Amino acid sequence: MKNIVSKGILGLGLIISLASCKKSDSPLTKVTPTNMDSIAANYYEQYLKLYPLEATSQGDPRYNDQLPINIDKDFISGEIAFYNSVQKQLESVDYKDLSDEEKVVYDVLDYTLKDKIEAYAYHPEYIPFTQFGGLPLNFPLYGSGEGSQPFKTEKDYSDWLKRMEKFPEWMNAATENFREGINNKFVLPKELVVKMIPQMKAEEITTTDMEKNIFYGPIKKFPKSFTQAQKDKYSALYAKAITKKIIPAYTKMGAFLEKEYLPKARDTDGYNSLPNGNEIYRYYAKSWTTTKKTPEEINKIGLQQVAMLRAEMEKVKQQLGFSGTLEEFINFVKTDPKAMPYKTSKEVLNGFNGILAKITPKLKTMFSVTPKTKFEIRQTEKFREASASAEYIQGTPDGKRPGIFYMPLPDPSQFNVTSGMESLFLHEAIPGHHYQVSLQQENAKLPKFMRFGWFGAYGEGWAHYCETLGPEFGLYTDPYQKMGYLSDQMLRAVRLVVDTGIHTGSMSREEAIKYFLSNISYDEASATAEVERYMAMPGQALGYKIGSLRIRELREKYQKELGNKFNLASFHDEILSQGCLPLDVLNRKMELWAKKQK
Repeated sequence: MKNIVSKGILGLGLIISLASCKKSDSPLTKVTPTNMDSIAANYYEQYLKLYPLEATSQGDPRYNDQLPINIDKDFISGEIAFYNSVQKQLESVDYKDLSDEEKVVYDVLDYTLKDKIEAYAYHPEYIPFTQFGGLPLNFPLYGSGEGSQPFKTEKDYSDWLKRMEKFPEWMNAATENFREGINNKFVLPKELVVKMIPQMKAEEITTTDMEKNIFYGPIKKFPKSFTQAQKDKYSALYAKAITKKIIPAYTKMGAFLEKEYLPKARDTDGYNSLPNGNEIYRYYAKSWTTTKKTPEEINKIGLQQVAMLRAEMEKVKQQLGFSGTLEEFINFVKTDPKAMPYKTSKEVLNGFNGILAKITPKLKTMFSVTPKTKFEIRQTEKFREASASAEYIQGTPDGKRPGIFYMPLPDPSQFNVTSGMESLFLHEAIPGHHYQVSLQQENAKLPKFMRFGWFGAYGEGWAHYCETLGPEFGLYTDPYQKMGYLSDQMLRAVRLVVDTGIHTGSMSREEAIKYFLSNISYDEASATAEVERYMAMPGQALGYKIGSLRIRELREKYQKELGNKFNLASFHDEILSQGCLPLDVLNRKMELWAKKQK
């Protein structure tokens, strides 16, 4: 999957000084543009000041030294005031006069603002981070010297020092917010807090042996141009910041979670048990799927999909002559030697390159617009291979860095094709994330908030829809590969049942894990981690399947309506032509496209 960016303040971190959020002197309220281009451009310019870690991740270095306290009440009220001011600017636009493309930009910005404002009505700041995401988990990645924070110049080293200096303030604010959550009976489940405590005490974060501390990484990789004096200076400054700021901040948070928060954490699993929890979950379901579907409707779709996929798996079971139950078969393929045909990493990578070679001739019939960004298949680096999953890391819009499909292969002989080899490639690589993300980034006509924007229901939905193109590409002819495809589809279907089940109270954590294991060939530890991810991020896991089904519905609808005027490449090009969209906006866009085809 593409890296998840959490919603709102559960996300990467708003970075701006609180003073500049006060209405009187805010840079966020001075400009009052009137046309769509300038409203969109101004919105994003100000948004990056609020979310400078996102700017850093996109390679925009202007705010690399900033780390504001994005979970503070004043900050949040300033942020909401900013969104309201952009909303007012939108009200001055005459929608009827906009071109079809501009209408989409208007719709996406309007949706985004309303969604961000509504999120704050439900106090996400009471849970500033979880075991699955938030600043304390992302911060070491930036500070390691391996992430998107650059360490090439003296200014880069100074910038990160300033962020480290501010980090304890963020952690103190998080503690206060957790306490406010306790007062309002809005707390995390005990099962999750138990996982957070060791994260705060992790050896690589809290060790005073600098050679082993992740935050000392940049000191071990000084640029060649640095003088000995510069090296000595930053070695001392980093050691001091890590010892005096970073380690105490994490240690203090670990102690707080263990002694004060854990005893007050809840014994329930879902959001339904929180004050106003059912309404909050309905919001998250709506927000992550970008549709008006209710949790009840989504649960029903999930159950139908699971039943349909189980029937398909039964056919593969019969094809392979397996006589036991479906559950036994799902377990059997985990260890069947025939599902693990490879000996070396090179053989696995050749297998993926073989998939690319097989689908390449057919791509021309399915897409007439393809990315300029180059593409590579690589084995995940050894230092992170043990804990990594297969992933796509996007290239840069200037073409300097290719899009890369990374595959971890700690033991190639254990690589099992029923984990979805062909379907994984269609999802993560081509035409999934590589086509969608690259075309979006390369499209200089899009306003920046859309060029670099992300809606999981569309982005993951598109990649998941691409898995269903396997038969048209001539894939899934091998029963083990077919089982891998069905397992990938099943994972996303099960998420609909489990996420909605947990958060409406119709399923406990234990029942969810059991249901998961009866349909998917995971071990218990992996299934538990998945279920706890859904507990921590209600609704996030719903987007994949809902998005994929929507694209498939649109395709079937217009194939029927347009008959011989329907062209698949033209349909795909139109789906991808303006990047990530809320699904209801995608509906309107495709309707306009269909009218033109007639």
